[in-house]
Amino acid sequence: MITREAAWALYSLARQTLSIPGDFLEAGVYRGGTARLLRRVLNTSDHKRTLHLFDTFGGMPGTNRTLDIHREKDFFDTNVEAVSAVIGTEEWILYHKGFIPDTFKGLETARFAFAHIDVDIYQSVLDCCGFIYSRVVPGGILVFDDYGLPSCPGARAAVDAFFQDKPEIPFVLHSGQAIVFRTDGRQYEE
Repeated sequence: MITREAAWALYSLARQTLSIPGDFLEAGVYRGGTARLLRRVLNTSDHKRTLHLFDTFGGMPGTNRTLDIHREKDFFDTNVEAVSAVIGTEEWILYHKGFIPDTFKGLETARFAFAHIDVDIYQSVLDCCGFIYSRVVPGGILVFDDYGLPSCPGARAAVDAFFQDKPEIPFVLHSGQAIVFRTDGRQYEE
């Protein structure tokens, strides 16, 4: 469901993180197209990593009617079985079915080199930021798929709100994606 330009950006950015430690994560899997792309990237790595895939696998949760265009139950036409047939069932691919942030429980000590956040709506994007950001290693990358899309104004609002007091500034691509390159957290002076 993404453009070739967005797919190329996702692929290229994910490859950039293969030289640093950490797992890969995708929040918002739908039918598995971009997760399959991330799987291909991980197959080129010599390092053992886990691919964490988070989705309700049954549609959108409740939405914020003032910030979100999507509505509850959008993207309902998917399930874990169909998606795992597309992506794979190897032990290093973990499916986390349910609502964010509930499905993050148990991963408090996880560290991520790459995170693809494609959950479309304000609260889910904000919840992803709140959990994932501090667990992305320095040099790691977060990609927000829906940042510049007119159909997802809540996604942009959540990213802008979250990064307002952070040292990183989201970099927006023509594809509508926003990228955050995780720093070491220090502020630098000239």
